[in-house]
Amino acid sequence: MKLWSLMRKEFHRFFHDPRLIVTMLLPGIVIFLLYTFVGEAVHTEPEKQNYKVFLQGESVTTAYIQAAIEANGDTVEWLPVENEADAGAAVEAGEAAAIMTFSTHFDDVFTDLTKTDGTVSILYDPLNEAGSSFYAISNAVLQKIGMKFSIQAVSIASEEHIGREVMQQILPFIIVCFVFSACMSVTLESVAGEKERGTLSTILVTSAKRSQIALGKIVPLACISMLGALSSFLGVVFSMPKLMGISVNFLGGYQVGSYFLLLLLIISFVPLIVALISTISTAARSVKEASAYTSVLMILVMVISLVAAFLPAIGDWVIAIPVLNAVVFTQELLAGALPVWQSLVSVGVNLLYTAALVFVMTKMLSSEKIMFGK
Repeated sequence: MKLWSLMRKEFHRFFHDPRLIVTMLLPGIVIFLLYTFVGEAVHTEPEKQNYKVFLQGESVTTAYIQAAIEANGDTVEWLPVENEADAGAAVEAGEAAAIMTFSTHFDDVFTDLTKTDGTVSILYDPLNEAGSSFYAISNAVLQKIGMKFSIQAVSIASEEHIGREVMQQILPFIIVCFVFSACMSVTLESVAGEKERGTLSTILVTSAKRSQIALGKIVPLACISMLGALSSFLGVVFSMPKLMGISVNFLGGYQVGSYFLLLLLIISFVPLIVALISTISTAARSVKEASAYTSVLMILVMVISLVAAFLPAIGDWVIAIPVLNAVVFTQELLAGALPVWQSLVSVGVNLLYTAALVFVMTKMLSSEKIMFGK
Protein backbone atom coordinates (compact mmCIF):
# COMPACT_ATOMS: atom_id res chain seq x y z
CA MET A 1 0.00 0.00 0.00
CA LYS A 2 2.86 2.38 0.76
CA LEU A 3 4.26 1.75 -2.72
CA TRP A 4 0.88 2.45 -4.29
CA SER A 5 0.52 5.64 -2.25
CA LEU A 6 3.92 6.86 -3.40
CA MET A 7 3.13 6.01 -7.03
CA ARG A 8 -0.27 7.71 -6.81
CA LYS A 9 1.37 10.81 -5.38
CA GLU A 10 3.76 11.06 -8.34
CA PHE A 11 0.99 10.45 -10.89
CA HIS A 12 -1.15 13.09 -9.18
CA ARG A 13 1.71 15.59 -9.21
CA PHE A 14 2.29 15.06 -12.92
CA PHE A 15 -1.29 14.96 -14.25
CA HIS A 16 -2.41 17.93 -12.16
CA ASP A 17 0.42 20.15 -13.39
CA PRO A 18 -0.34 21.53 -16.89
CA ARG A 19 3.27 22.67 -17.35
CA LEU A 20 4.67 19.18 -16.88
CA ILE A 21 2.13 17.78 -19.34
CA VAL A 22 3.09 20.45 -21.88
CA THR A 23 6.82 19.70 -21.54
CA MET A 24 6.09 16.01 -22.22
CA LEU A 25 3.82 16.54 -25.22
CA LEU A 26 5.47 19.60 -26.81
CA PRO A 27 8.48 17.79 -28.38
CA GLY A 28 6.23 15.39 -30.30
CA ILE A 29 4.00 18.22 -31.50
CA VAL A 30 7.01 20.30 -32.60
CA ILE A 31 8.60 17.33 -34.41
CA PHE A 32 5.31 16.55 -36.20
CA LEU A 33 4.86 20.15 -37.36
CA LEU A 34 8.49 20.51 -38.43
CA TYR A 35 8.61 17.20 -40.28
CA THR A 36 5.34 18.06 -42.02
CA PHE A 37 6.74 21.43 -43.08
CA VAL A 38 10.04 19.91 -44.19
CA GLY A 39 8.27 17.18 -46.15
CA GLU A 40 6.13 19.69 -48.01
CA ALA A 41 9.14 21.91 -48.71
CA VAL A 42 11.49 19.15 -49.86
CA HIS A 43 9.06 16.94 -51.78
CA THR A 44 7.62 19.61 -54.03
CA GLU A 45 7.11 18.80 -57.69
CA PRO A 46 10.52 19.20 -59.37
CA GLU A 47 10.85 21.46 -62.39
CA LYS A 48 11.16 19.79 -65.77
CA GLN A 49 14.68 19.71 -67.13
CA ASN A 50 15.79 20.48 -70.66
CA TYR A 51 19.27 18.98 -70.87
CA LYS A 52 21.58 20.65 -73.37
CA VAL A 53 24.38 18.18 -74.06
CA PHE A 54 27.30 18.60 -76.43
CA LEU A 55 27.96 15.41 -78.35
CA GLN A 56 31.23 14.22 -79.90
CA GLY A 57 31.13 10.97 -81.85
CA GLU A 58 28.13 8.74 -82.46
CA SER A 59 26.46 5.87 -80.64
CA VAL A 60 23.07 4.18 -80.51
CA THR A 61 23.25 4.48 -76.72
CA THR A 62 22.19 8.14 -76.99
CA ALA A 63 18.75 6.92 -78.06
CA TYR A 64 18.48 4.83 -74.86
CA ILE A 65 19.65 7.78 -72.76
CA GLN A 66 17.13 10.07 -74.44
CA ALA A 67 14.34 7.53 -73.84
CA ALA A 68 15.25 7.36 -70.13
CA ILE A 69 15.25 11.16 -69.87
CA GLU A 70 11.90 11.50 -71.65
CA ALA A 71 10.42 8.79 -69.43
CA ASN A 72 10.95 11.22 -66.52
CA GLY A 73 9.08 13.93 -68.42
CA ASP A 74 12.29 15.81 -69.28
CA THR A 75 13.85 16.60 -72.65
CA VAL A 76 17.36 16.53 -74.06
CA GLU A 77 18.92 18.58 -76.84
CA TRP A 78 22.03 17.13 -78.49
CA LEU A 79 24.41 19.83 -79.70
CA PRO A 80 27.42 19.34 -81.99
CA VAL A 81 30.82 20.40 -80.66
CA GLU A 82 32.20 23.09 -82.91
CA ASN A 83 34.82 24.34 -80.49
CA GLU A 84 35.87 22.31 -77.43
CA ALA A 85 36.89 25.38 -75.43
CA ASP A 86 33.52 27.06 -76.01
CA ALA A 87 31.65 23.86 -75.11
CA GLY A 88 33.67 23.48 -71.90
CA ALA A 89 33.00 27.11 -71.01
CA ALA A 90 29.25 26.55 -71.55
CA VAL A 91 29.27 23.57 -69.16
CA GLU A 92 31.27 25.52 -66.60
CA ALA A 93 28.83 28.45 -66.82
CA GLY A 94 25.84 26.14 -66.38
CA GLU A 95 24.53 26.86 -69.90
CA ALA A 96 24.91 23.18 -70.86
CA ALA A 97 24.61 20.02 -68.79
CA ALA A 98 27.59 18.05 -70.12
CA ILE A 99 29.90 17.11 -72.97
CA MET A 100 29.52 13.47 -74.02
CA THR A 101 32.34 12.01 -76.09
CA PHE A 102 32.28 8.58 -77.73
CA SER A 103 35.46 6.94 -79.04
CA THR A 104 35.78 6.15 -82.75
CA HIS A 105 33.72 3.11 -83.81
CA PHE A 106 32.28 2.92 -80.30
CA ASP A 107 29.29 0.84 -81.43
CA ASP A 108 31.58 -1.92 -82.67
CA VAL A 109 31.43 -3.36 -79.14
CA PHE A 110 27.81 -4.33 -79.88
CA THR A 111 28.64 -6.29 -83.04
CA ASP A 112 32.03 -7.66 -82.06
CA LEU A 113 31.97 -9.11 -78.53
CA THR A 114 35.77 -9.42 -78.51
CA LYS A 115 36.26 -5.65 -78.68
CA THR A 116 36.81 -3.94 -75.31
CA ASP A 117 38.33 -0.60 -76.31
CA GLY A 118 35.12 1.42 -76.51
CA THR A 119 35.22 4.52 -74.32
CA VAL A 120 32.62 7.12 -73.43
CA SER A 121 33.61 10.26 -71.55
CA ILE A 122 31.14 12.56 -69.76
CA LEU A 123 32.39 15.97 -68.71
CA TYR A 124 30.01 17.68 -66.28
CA ASP A 125 29.80 19.94 -63.23
CA PRO A 126 28.72 17.92 -60.15
CA LEU A 127 27.62 21.14 -58.45
CA ASN A 128 25.19 21.88 -61.27
CA GLU A 129 21.80 20.17 -60.86
CA ALA A 130 21.35 19.50 -64.58
CA GLY A 131 24.89 18.22 -64.98
CA SER A 132 24.81 15.84 -62.03
CA SER A 133 21.34 14.61 -62.99
CA PHE A 134 22.32 13.94 -66.62
CA TYR A 135 25.42 12.06 -65.54
CA ALA A 136 23.41 9.91 -63.13
CA ILE A 137 20.85 9.00 -65.82
CA SER A 138 23.36 8.34 -68.60
CA ASN A 139 25.66 6.36 -66.33
CA ALA A 140 22.74 4.20 -65.16
CA VAL A 141 21.68 3.53 -68.76
CA LEU A 142 25.21 2.65 -69.89
CA GLN A 143 25.77 0.39 -66.90
CA LYS A 144 22.49 -1.38 -67.61
CA ILE A 145 23.55 -2.13 -71.19
CA GLY A 146 26.45 -4.06 -69.68
CA MET A 147 28.74 -4.16 -72.73
CA LYS A 148 32.52 -4.14 -72.52
CA PHE A 149 33.30 -0.45 -72.70
CA SER A 150 34.68 2.02 -70.17
CA ILE A 151 32.86 5.03 -68.78
CA GLN A 152 34.96 8.03 -67.80
CA ALA A 153 33.46 10.77 -65.62
CA VAL A 154 35.30 14.08 -65.87
CA SER A 155 34.40 16.67 -63.23
CA ILE A 156 35.18 20.30 -63.97
CA ALA A 157 34.74 21.27 -60.29
CA SER A 158 37.96 21.46 -58.31
CA GLU A 159 38.34 19.95 -54.85
CA GLU A 160 38.36 23.42 -53.34
CA HIS A 161 35.22 24.38 -55.25
CA ILE A 162 33.36 21.28 -54.03
CA GLY A 163 34.66 21.75 -50.50
CA ARG A 164 33.59 25.39 -50.46
CA GLU A 165 30.10 24.40 -51.67
CA VAL A 166 29.77 21.81 -48.90
CA MET A 167 30.96 24.24 -46.27
CA GLN A 168 28.47 26.88 -47.45
CA GLN A 169 25.67 24.46 -46.63
CA ILE A 170 27.04 23.08 -43.36
CA LEU A 171 28.71 26.10 -41.71
CA PRO A 172 25.57 28.28 -41.21
CA PHE A 173 23.83 25.39 -39.44
CA ILE A 174 26.89 24.75 -37.24
CA ILE A 175 27.25 28.45 -36.43
CA VAL A 176 23.61 28.70 -35.29
CA CYS A 177 23.93 25.54 -33.19
CA PHE A 178 27.10 26.74 -31.47
CA VAL A 179 25.64 30.20 -30.86
CA PHE A 180 22.52 28.66 -29.29
CA SER A 181 24.61 26.23 -27.18
CA ALA A 182 26.84 29.05 -25.95
CA CYS A 183 23.81 31.17 -25.01
CA MET A 184 22.02 28.24 -23.38
CA SER A 185 24.98 27.25 -21.21
CA VAL A 186 25.18 30.64 -19.47
CA THR A 187 21.56 31.84 -19.63
CA LEU A 188 19.42 28.84 -18.72
CA GLU A 189 19.32 29.46 -14.95
CA SER A 190 19.56 33.26 -15.12
CA VAL A 191 16.14 33.77 -13.53
CA ALA A 192 14.85 30.26 -12.78
CA GLY A 193 17.98 29.52 -10.75
CA GLU A 194 17.51 32.61 -8.63
CA LYS A 195 13.88 31.64 -8.09
CA GLU A 196 14.99 28.29 -6.69
CA ARG A 197 17.69 29.85 -4.51
CA GLY A 198 15.31 32.55 -3.25
CA THR A 199 17.63 35.42 -4.22
CA LEU A 200 15.32 36.86 -6.89
CA SER A 201 12.83 38.19 -4.33
CA THR A 202 15.63 40.20 -2.72
CA ILE A 203 16.41 41.85 -6.06
CA LEU A 204 12.75 42.57 -6.79
CA VAL A 205 12.21 44.48 -3.53
CA THR A 206 15.03 46.91 -4.30
CA SER A 207 14.46 50.25 -6.02
CA ALA A 208 15.70 48.87 -9.36
CA LYS A 209 13.16 49.07 -12.17
CA ARG A 210 11.98 45.83 -13.71
CA SER A 211 13.39 46.93 -17.08
CA GLN A 212 16.78 47.50 -15.43
CA ILE A 213 16.68 44.00 -13.94
CA ALA A 214 15.83 42.52 -17.35
CA LEU A 215 18.63 44.43 -19.08
CA GLY A 216 20.98 43.65 -16.19
CA LYS A 217 20.43 39.98 -16.97
CA ILE A 218 20.47 40.06 -20.77
CA VAL A 219 23.35 42.46 -21.55
CA PRO A 220 26.15 40.76 -19.56
CA LEU A 221 24.93 37.28 -20.50
CA ALA A 222 24.91 38.32 -24.18
CA CYS A 223 28.50 39.58 -23.90
CA ILE A 224 29.65 36.34 -22.27
CA SER A 225 27.75 34.25 -24.82
CA MET A 226 29.31 36.31 -27.62
CA LEU A 227 32.79 35.24 -26.55
CA GLY A 228 31.77 31.59 -26.52
CA ALA A 229 29.98 31.86 -29.86
CA LEU A 230 32.91 33.58 -31.57
CA SER A 231 35.37 31.07 -30.13
CA SER A 232 33.27 28.15 -31.38
CA PHE A 233 32.79 29.80 -34.77
CA LEU A 234 36.51 30.39 -35.30
CA GLY A 235 37.30 26.86 -34.15
CA VAL A 236 34.84 25.40 -36.66
CA VAL A 237 36.03 27.60 -39.55
CA PHE A 238 39.67 26.61 -39.11
CA SER A 239 39.17 22.93 -38.26
CA MET A 240 36.31 21.83 -40.53
CA PRO A 241 38.31 21.75 -43.81
CA LYS A 242 40.93 19.48 -42.20
CA LEU A 243 38.24 17.35 -40.59
CA MET A 244 36.57 16.80 -43.97
CA GLY A 245 39.89 16.16 -45.70
CA ILE A 246 39.65 19.13 -48.05
CA SER A 247 41.78 22.18 -48.59
CA VAL A 248 39.74 25.36 -48.59
CA ASN A 249 41.18 28.82 -48.06
CA PHE A 250 38.42 30.60 -46.16
CA LEU A 251 40.53 33.56 -45.21
CA GLY A 252 41.13 34.47 -48.82
CA GLY A 253 38.62 35.11 -51.58
CA TYR A 254 36.14 37.08 -49.48
CA GLN A 255 35.69 40.83 -49.24
CA VAL A 256 36.23 42.66 -45.96
CA GLY A 257 32.55 43.60 -46.09
CA SER A 258 31.60 39.92 -46.00
CA TYR A 259 33.43 39.40 -42.70
CA PHE A 260 31.90 42.60 -41.31
CA LEU A 261 28.34 41.61 -42.25
CA LEU A 262 28.85 38.09 -40.90
CA LEU A 263 30.07 39.54 -37.60
CA LEU A 264 27.06 41.87 -37.46
CA LEU A 265 24.68 38.96 -38.01
CA ILE A 266 26.27 37.02 -35.14
CA ILE A 267 26.26 40.10 -32.88
CA SER A 268 22.54 40.65 -33.54
CA PHE A 269 21.65 36.97 -33.20
CA VAL A 270 23.34 36.32 -29.83
CA PRO A 271 21.37 38.85 -27.69
CA LEU A 272 18.16 37.65 -29.37
CA ILE A 273 18.79 34.05 -28.27
CA VAL A 274 19.88 35.20 -24.81
CA ALA A 275 16.70 37.30 -24.44
CA LEU A 276 14.56 34.39 -25.62
CA ILE A 277 16.12 31.89 -23.19
CA SER A 278 15.97 34.48 -20.37
CA THR A 279 12.25 34.97 -21.03
CA ILE A 280 11.70 31.22 -20.86
CA SER A 281 13.76 31.07 -17.67
CA THR A 282 11.60 33.84 -16.19
CA ALA A 283 8.38 31.97 -17.01
CA ALA A 284 9.67 28.67 -15.61
CA ARG A 285 9.38 27.76 -11.93
CA SER A 286 12.63 25.81 -11.84
CA VAL A 287 15.82 25.25 -13.79
CA LYS A 288 14.59 21.78 -14.73
CA GLU A 289 11.41 23.21 -16.26
CA ALA A 290 13.37 25.91 -18.07
CA SER A 291 15.71 23.24 -19.42
CA ALA A 292 12.76 21.24 -20.79
CA TYR A 293 11.31 24.24 -22.62
CA THR A 294 14.71 25.34 -23.93
CA SER A 295 15.46 21.84 -25.24
CA VAL A 296 12.32 21.98 -27.36
CA LEU A 297 13.36 25.42 -28.58
CA MET A 298 16.81 24.11 -29.49
CA ILE A 299 15.28 21.29 -31.56
CA LEU A 300 13.16 23.87 -33.36
CA VAL A 301 16.16 26.13 -34.07
CA MET A 302 18.36 23.24 -35.26
CA VAL A 303 15.75 21.81 -37.64
CA ILE A 304 14.84 25.21 -39.09
CA SER A 305 18.48 26.15 -39.63
CA LEU A 306 19.32 22.77 -41.19
CA VAL A 307 16.35 22.89 -43.57
CA ALA A 308 17.06 26.50 -44.52
CA ALA A 309 20.65 25.63 -45.41
CA PHE A 310 19.52 23.09 -48.01
CA LEU A 311 16.44 24.79 -49.45
CA PRO A 312 17.26 26.74 -52.61
CA ALA A 313 15.85 30.12 -53.63
CA ILE A 314 14.32 31.31 -50.35
CA GLY A 315 12.80 34.74 -50.90
CA ASP A 316 13.60 38.02 -49.17
CA TRP A 317 10.68 37.38 -46.78
CA VAL A 318 13.21 35.43 -44.71
CA ILE A 319 14.45 38.80 -43.38
CA ALA A 320 11.58 38.81 -40.89
CA ILE A 321 12.38 35.35 -39.43
CA PRO A 322 15.24 35.49 -36.88
CA VAL A 323 16.84 32.06 -37.29
CA LEU A 324 16.22 31.85 -41.02
CA ASN A 325 17.72 35.25 -41.80
CA ALA A 326 20.94 34.36 -39.98
CA VAL A 327 21.29 31.03 -41.82
CA VAL A 328 20.32 32.21 -45.31
CA PHE A 329 22.41 35.36 -45.37
CA THR A 330 25.40 33.65 -43.76
CA GLN A 331 25.16 31.10 -46.57
CA GLU A 332 25.05 33.85 -49.18
CA LEU A 333 28.05 35.58 -47.63
CA LEU A 334 30.05 32.33 -47.69
CA ALA A 335 29.02 31.86 -51.33
CA GLY A 336 30.74 35.13 -52.18
CA ALA A 337 27.59 37.27 -52.51
CA LEU A 338 27.28 40.52 -50.61
CA PRO A 339 23.59 41.01 -49.64
CA VAL A 340 24.24 44.29 -47.86
CA TRP A 341 20.73 45.67 -47.43
CA GLN A 342 19.25 42.27 -46.59
CA SER A 343 21.88 41.62 -43.93
CA LEU A 344 21.54 45.09 -42.40
CA VAL A 345 17.73 44.82 -42.29
CA SER A 346 18.08 41.35 -40.71
CA VAL A 347 20.34 42.82 -38.03
CA GLY A 348 17.77 45.54 -37.32
CA VAL A 349 14.92 42.99 -37.19
CA ASN A 350 16.87 40.80 -34.75
CA LEU A 351 17.49 43.78 -32.47
CA LEU A 352 13.78 44.69 -32.62
CA TYR A 353 12.86 41.15 -31.59
CA THR A 354 15.37 41.43 -28.74
CA ALA A 355 13.80 44.69 -27.56
CA ALA A 356 10.35 43.08 -27.69
CA LEU A 357 11.56 40.16 -25.57
CA VAL A 358 13.09 42.57 -23.05
CA PHE A 359 9.68 44.26 -22.80
CA VAL A 360 7.94 40.89 -22.30
CA MET A 361 10.49 39.87 -19.65
CA THR A 362 9.94 43.21 -17.87
CA LYS A 363 6.19 42.56 -17.70
CA MET A 364 6.79 39.03 -16.43
CA LEU A 365 9.09 40.30 -13.68
CA SER A 366 6.27 42.61 -12.58
CA SER A 367 3.79 39.72 -12.27
CA GLU A 368 3.53 38.23 -8.79
CA LYS A 369 1.83 35.14 -10.21
CA ILE A 370 4.82 34.35 -12.42
CA MET A 371 7.45 35.34 -9.88
CA PHE A 372 5.93 33.86 -6.73
CA GLY A 373 3.08 31.67 -8.00
CA LYS A 374 0.44 33.94 -6.46
